[in-house]
Amino acid sequence: MAAVTGVVSAPADVSVKLTKEAPGAGRLISLDAYRGFIMLLLISHGFGLSVLQNYPGWTWLANQVEHAAWEGCTFWDLIQPAFTFMVGVAMPLAFARRIAQGATSSALFRHVAWRAIMLVVLSNVLSNFNGSGPLRFQLINVLCQIAFAYFICYLIMQLPFRMQVLAGAGLLALHWVLFLLFPGPEGPFSKTDNIGAVIDRAVLGYNYSGYYTTINFIGNTVTVLFGVWTGMLLLKNKDHAFKLRLLSISAVSAFIIGLALTPANPMVKRLWTASFTFFSAGWVLLMLIAFYWLVEVKSYKRWTFFAVVVGANSIFIYSFAQVLRGWLNRGLGRFTGNFGFLGDLGAIPQNLLVMFVMWYLCYWLYKRKIFIKI
Repeated sequence: MAAVTGVVSAPADVSVKLTKEAPGAGRLISLDAYRGFIMLLLISHGFGLSVLQNYPGWTWLANQVEHAAWEGCTFWDLIQPAFTFMVGVAMPLAFARRIAQGATSSALFRHVAWRAIMLVVLSNVLSNFNGSGPLRFQLINVLCQIAFAYFICYLIMQLPFRMQVLAGAGLLALHWVLFLLFPGPEGPFSKTDNIGAVIDRAVLGYNYSGYYTTINFIGNTVTVLFGVWTGMLLLKNKDHAFKLRLLSISAVSAFIIGLALTPANPMVKRLWTASFTFFSAGWVLLMLIAFYWLVEVKSYKRWTFFAVVVGANSIFIYSFAQVLRGWLNRGLGRFTGNFGFLGDLGAIPQNLLVMFVMWYLCYWLYKRKIFIKI
């Protein structure tokens, strides 16, 4: 494996603490901006655009801020893959920094294991915080899925690159075979009684709403692994043209593989199938290419500030959105009347206002160089 150097913070940096270390020299601003862009999407609630379902000619846009009902892929389906992909991008850079600071292999392993555990704990705190009834242990929240992938990818990173590729392929094959060998009454990739649903009922005693399954982490791990390899590429002492060319080839290849697999392996984000893993990776890579080209190649950096502010405090804003976004929306609605004079279109400025206030909280922390890391 090529030696890696550099520093990039990530949502997967997990042991809650406050730090005065601001994003600065030695960082790829394009990665911070991309991460911030993803976080803005996560907290936006679709910018309220779902109300456009009621307006002929705009239904296509409303559909893009909703998850696909089952098969297929919308823009909204790409947010979690982009989020977890960026965790992978950060891993080789963050580990290189710790090694440069003198961390041993055993210390790094303990660090990764502890942070994975903390992600699961935080995920369950957030998922239960506004709930009713008894506490419910879950493993499907994005932070839990990242925890599994973070730990597994760290282990895979210890292998030679060819073995890493085989490990990634093996994970996707395992996921696919599980569904084929234990199909439900309506087929292997049906909404109900697929192998993932059966496992969840056996282990957790219930099934998640929306037909999600815990074993989604298998496909998600490969998404994170794609990010790891991308981070390793960005660390290489190669020019921009080489990196962009390889990223572009990878994106096109991901699209082709994803579409080619679809007839036999339906593209279902809610199950994180192999076809979805590749197809979503193609779009995620295209977005990264756009950020990298604009910021690192063309040096258009001033516009990134709005996104960087949020990306620098991704754990804070994600946690705030999970626990307090509804409270903030209701409070602001007392003063705005939810822009009722616009009819149902008032949801759009209301959601934009909520997002801006949340952005300002990140800005307040950013100006004081307070960055919450978990």
